Amino acid sequence: QVNVVESGGGLVQAGDSLRLTCATSGRAVSSIDVGWFRQVRGTGREHVASIRKGESSPHYDDSVKGRFTISRDNALNTVNLQMNSLKPEDTATYYCAARLETLGTFNFWGQGTQVTVSS
Repeated sequence: QVNVVESGGGLVQAGDSLRLTCATSGRAVSSIDVGWFRQVRGTGREHVASIRKGESSPHYDDSVKGRFTISRDNALNTVNLQMNSLKPEDTATYYCAARLETLGTFNFWGQGTQVTVSS
């Protein structure tokens, strides 16, 4: 069992930055895959960025490459999502999720944190 809790959302202006934090418990964060996803009400949930256990290269959706950075802090058992140069289209509820096995299902989800970017 893995528990994840997101924090750090808020209301910002276009061009600003935000950092989201996913606090994990139940397993060492270095032993699980962790991903950030986002969802706009009425649409499907989409992958934003993820970091796999045992790998040093994160994965990003094309829409956030060069602007967002995902990183893992093994000492704090957290995974951060640094979001720079935010755009109004980044507005969504952001979710952290974890899975025990790479290529498996992300089946441990947080409650989400709202990010709103005004133009």
